[in-house]
Amino acid sequence: MASSPKLLDRVRWHLRVRHYSIRTEQAYVDWIRRYILYHRKRHPNQMGEKEITEFLTHLAVEKHVAASTQNQAFSALLFLYQQILERKLDFIDNVQRVTRPAKLPVVFTPAEARAVLAHLKGDYRLMAELLYGAGLRLMECVRLRVKDVDFGYGHVTVRDGSPREIRT
Repeated sequence: MASSPKLLDRVRWHLRVRHYSIRTEQAYVDWIRRYILYHRKRHPNQMGEKEITEFLTHLAVEKHVAASTQNQAFSALLFLYQQILERKLDFIDNVQRVTRPAKLPVVFTPAEARAVLAHLKGDYRLMAELLYGAGLRLMECVRLRVKDVDFGYGHVTVRDGSPREIRT
């Protein structure tokens, strides 16, 4: 009689069937393992929202993890309970969540931009001038074609993959 696969093997299998990346698989399995160890090797079937809340709060308050780290642990545990154990979890309100600090964008002054551009030559200078002057994203600049740039009219046509998404 064949025994059923172990919990972490089932997690791996479900992640692979859903085509999650190998790095996500490794991270989720690691967070589930840490969760189980934190609760002294109790099986997740014997635990619930209270233990999830306790673990996530522990990460925020005692371990001082970044917001993205806590969110990854939370996602791993949600996957475990909803997809593997097939248990519905009510929304967890009382978890102390780590908040991301607000980041203000850093904008070059025109003098700083000129100083940077002075050190570039050729194609790299043209790309940097387009990035800064036209406000293009990096991949928008990389995907530009010769016909997209009209120096005479001072126009740049930016395509976003579909014919409907064109900016000038």
